[in-house]
Amino acid sequence: MKPTASPDAALLSRRSPSRWRLFACMMYEAVLLFGVVFFADYIFDTLTQSRSGLTLLGPRQAVLFVAIGVYFLLCWRKHGQTLPMKTWNIRLVGRQAIRPSLGQLVLRYVLCWPVPLLGAYLVYLASTSLGWPSVTLFIVFTPFLNFVYSWFDRDGLMLHDRLAGTRLADLSPAAIQ
Repeated sequence: MKPTASPDAALLSRRSPSRWRLFACMMYEAVLLFGVVFFADYIFDTLTQSRSGLTLLGPRQAVLFVAIGVYFLLCWRKHGQTLPMKTWNIRLVGRQAIRPSLGQLVLRYVLCWPVPLLGAYLVYLASTSLGWPSVTLFIVFTPFLNFVYSWFDRDGLMLHDRLAGTRLADLSPAAIQ
């Protein structure tokens, strides 16, 4: 299915949501993703008869990457929103407010991972070089590294949105520019 050719005029006049609303949406998303990850990991453990989260670590991570991706792609493709995005009145759209193509959605999902993974690796290196395992707890903040680029982007977009040709639109009544 190709993206809709005509832009939604109402979405064109919408600004991007504030970083605080995006942060709140990400926190809510993390709660729902816990369920997605738990279910996918349960199915993986059942099918492989593994009894430890460290068993078959590479295949397990690949399955979880795909499961999380399927969750996001299904939500974004159908309505342009996940449940937390609906709650916070945020919608994913293409640059000209047209519905993003499946290719753009897949690209957006894949591109949202490198920056947090690099941050997680740096936290791991700091933890091992300092000999302080407690430093590893900072890994929970690495998903928010995606916000750093948005402070320098002229439109306030995150890097993965800029590269994928997508943006987030604020659907709240006060968001009309």
